[in-house]
Parts: sequence; structure tokens; C-alpha cells
Amino acid sequence: MKLLYFAWLRTKTGIGEEDIQPPEGVTSVNELIAWLKTRGTGYAEAFADLALVRVAVNQEYVRSDAPLAPGDEVAFFPPVTGGL
Repeated sequence: MKLLYFAWLRTKTGIGEEDIQPPEGVTSVNELIAWLKTRGTGYAEAFADLALVRVAVNQEYVRSDAPLAPGDEVAFFPPVTGGL
């Protein structure tokens, strides 16, 4: 599974991307985030307020209960705003 971190999530985790193999029981975005939080202070800080984190799996926006598969690409980023 490939993880991508953008903006301040990248700053807090200290990396822009990584290839991981999460534990067997990690089958959803929520479970992935819970596991990532245990990997260190930077991860715990990055995912402390999930209202500020958006997720895309294989370049499609998903909800936090979305299922995951071993070859997925998961991107974490802050909410995006636009306008004129």
C-alpha cells in the first residue's frame, strides 16, 4: 500500500510518501489512521483532528469507513477550498 501525505500532514509526519504493509486487521481508512497514530508523535499529531483530514483512495475521495486493499494508494490532505 502506498501512502501520500500533503501540506501540513507531510510536515507533521516528516515524509511525503511511503510504502507500507499494515497489520492484517487494517481493512478500512479508519483502521489505517488508528494504526498510523501508533507509529509516532508526528503521525499522532497529523491525525489528531480528523475533521481537518481528507482522504482519497486510488485518486477517488472516500469516507473514513471506506474499505482498503493491499495495493491501494491512499492520499491524506487538508480540506481544499477554491473560489475566485
